[in-house]
Amino acid sequence: MSEETVPQQGGAAGPKGLLQRMEELMAALDTDLSALDADLRPGDSGRPAAEDVRQGPEARA
Repeated sequence: MSEETVPQQGGAAGPKGLLQRMEELMAALDTDLSALDADLRPGDSGRPAAEDVRQGPEARA
């Protein structure tokens, strides 16, 4: 007996539907990465910059 593990392509799940879904996922990923980038950049948040952390507390004194 053969089991089918790959769904058939057709209708909205075809190549055009898949492309649209991939574009939506890429847009969501871009938004998430932009937010993460903004969180990681030093700013007015009061957190030390990454280079300050690497140098240790004595480097900031």
